[in-house]
Amino acid sequence: MMVVKRDGRRELFSRAKLHAGIARAFEKRPVATQEIENLVERTGGELRSKYEKEVPSAKIGELVMTSLARMDPVAYVRFASVYRQFTDIAEFEKEVARLKKDGTD
Repeated sequence: MMVVKRDGRRELFSRAKLHAGIARAFEKRPVATQEIENLVERTGGELRSKYEKEVPSAKIGELVMTSLARMDPVAYVRFASVYRQFTDIAEFEKEVARLKKDGTD
């Protein structure tokens, strides 16, 4: 499966890259290695079931963020800050406020 990047480039889907991004978000968080593996597997499986040949990178990011928001709000904000390219503290504050409003804190 090919991943279509924001700038239009295409690259082969990499389970290792997905795992690395998720693991980075969970760094120094109280989460078992197996939980990270399970999330990577679920995400990969869902992508394969919905997308045959190409998947937009945005869909991967959104799928991961949905799971992270339920699992660990800190990991979610870490991942979202990179994925959504936060540029200042106000963006972090808005995201945390949204999490609180959604009841995932």
